[in-house]
Amino acid sequence: MSDAGSMSLPPETRGTVSETVAEAAPIQGAVRPAAPSVPRRFRNYLALDDFEQAARRMLPRMIYGYVSGAVETGSGLRQARQAYAELALVPRTLMDVAGRQQGRELFGKTYASPFGIAPLGGAAMVAYRADTELAAAARTAQVPMILSASSLIKLEDVYRENPDAWFQAYLAGHQPRIDAMIDRVAAAGFGTLVVTADTPVPGNRENNTRSGFSMPLKITPKVALDSVLHPRWLLGTVGRTFLRHGVPHFENMDAAQGPPMFSRDFVRNMNSRDQLAWRHVEAIRKRWKGKLVVKGLLAATDVAMARELGADGVIVSNHGGRQLDYALAPIEALRDVRAEAKGMTVMVDGGIRRGTDVLKALALGADFVFLGRPFLYAAALGGADGVRHAIRLLSEEIHRDMALMGLRTLAEITPDMVRPTHPRR
Repeated sequence: MSDAGSMSLPPETRGTVSETVAEAAPIQGAVRPAAPSVPRRFRNYLALDDFEQAARRMLPRMIYGYVSGAVETGSGLRQARQAYAELALVPRTLMDVAGRQQGRELFGKTYASPFGIAPLGGAAMVAYRADTELAAAARTAQVPMILSASSLIKLEDVYRENPDAWFQAYLAGHQPRIDAMIDRVAAAGFGTLVVTADTPVPGNRENNTRSGFSMPLKITPKVALDSVLHPRWLLGTVGRTFLRHGVPHFENMDAAQGPPMFSRDFVRNMNSRDQLAWRHVEAIRKRWKGKLVVKGLLAATDVAMARELGADGVIVSNHGGRQLDYALAPIEALRDVRAEAKGMTVMVDGGIRRGTDVLKALALGADFVFLGRPFLYAAALGGADGVRHAIRLLSEEIHRDMALMGLRTLAEITPDMVRPTHPRR
């Protein structure tokens, strides 16, 4: 995995102790080959995109479309990815990068890598017990994981699997419901609460309608045929879930258990989200004693509001292109967000697939990044082992890319190491 525990030397000592470093840490300074401990079934997965290609074949069209899709034209999803492609890296050379390490501190805890697992709604209908599998992989890999309020596994169960997990809430603009939910999360033991701000109404996901996916899930002839044609998912995920755990419920949308995933009562949990406002965040801050993060911000003025109300951090996000079409690519908002954060922790998600993407985000002002879809595909293909392999791949890319960029620590990356390939006039 990463070299978070490696010894590193300050930049001013470079060139004077290179022989000592080479003797002390010859492995850390080298570009490492693929880990020999990788299970045989994962050895053809060489990058995060490989998981998506395989999952597309394994999952029913409606399930794959639910995960991969975006709203309307898909512009928000495409632009989030394209924005990274339009940034070029400017490496330093001959910098003595032996002993480099990618550990990153976040809210007082040092993680092995500067990335984590984003919240993934409905994950357990994509991969068997996905939320606990993701939590287990994150725990052993020493990266953060955020549990979605739209999960089908009780937040208390996920916390027991990984006491370092965060919880992401979808809240209605109704203070008694908010208070009850916050009290439940606190009682479970979670230390970080993520309030999602960009879902006043559901996005217009036409792709779900076209593929037959709906929420609540309706068993139509089209859905039944799609499922039968993908027996690995039908038996391995749906069959095992019903046999061992019964009908899945939306467990974490409110303080009490939510409706089953086939129930029309699911709509009730969406009520009043359009009434959620900054006054509720202010009340949450007074009630919640742990770390508070606001997710789904793109405007610098909203970041300033979050800071003024006492948030500990923000996640710059366009919800993976799943809410507002043509929303700004998160990476393009980073500079303005960083300027308004003024000491508040800044995180970003959306469009990140390679180690170079992670370094670009960090150079432009992010303290940390999150990824969602690739890790869910990995869980569908191989449970926690698949997720651990995906984490390993990204970590190794960062380790290699740091050497090629002339970096020994992530603190050394600067904004001038990233330039747009097509500067705006």
